[in-house]
Amino acid sequence: MTKVTMTVNGKTVAKEVRGNTLMTEFLRDELRLTGTHVGCDTSQCGACTIHVNGLNVKACTIFAAECDGAEVGTIEGQANADGSLNVIQQAFQDHHGLQCGFCTPGMVMAAASLLKDNPKPSEAEIRHYLEGNICRCTGYHNIVKAIMAASGQDVSVIAAE
Repeated sequence: MTKVTMTVNGKTVAKEVRGNTLMTEFLRDELRLTGTHVGCDTSQCGACTIHVNGLNVKACTIFAAECDGAEVGTIEGQANADGSLNVIQQAFQDHHGLQCGFCTPGMVMAAASLLKDNPKPSEAEIRHYLEGNICRCTGYHNIVKAIMAASGQDVSVIAAE
């Protein structure tokens, strides 16, 4: 067992973990932060996307011990301080960027990273950035529209599908 200490959504946590404990397991089982979804366990779907020291990371590809000392952000940390939806989450709701909701946490986390790095991405840039996140329900159109709306852009430029 290894002791890990990290800051998760602004709160310091310290736990003992096995060396092979993945961040998906640590977040879901140890911290009860179940918004980070486990979709494939092979880093293909992106449902488990989190932020580690400001970078997008698929939580099924990193051990909890590797995050010792890190700043970790999950979907639970995306809401505003008063618990209301942040601008990205609200845009997903307003523009129907979700259906079953399984991929939504990973999509929102990816969108947050994209908008941090590129505050006004084009439709093509958004689609390229989301290539590591799979959605089986929406066809991506409304996800792209939601991200553009969250960036403050006019979504009428996106052709109806």
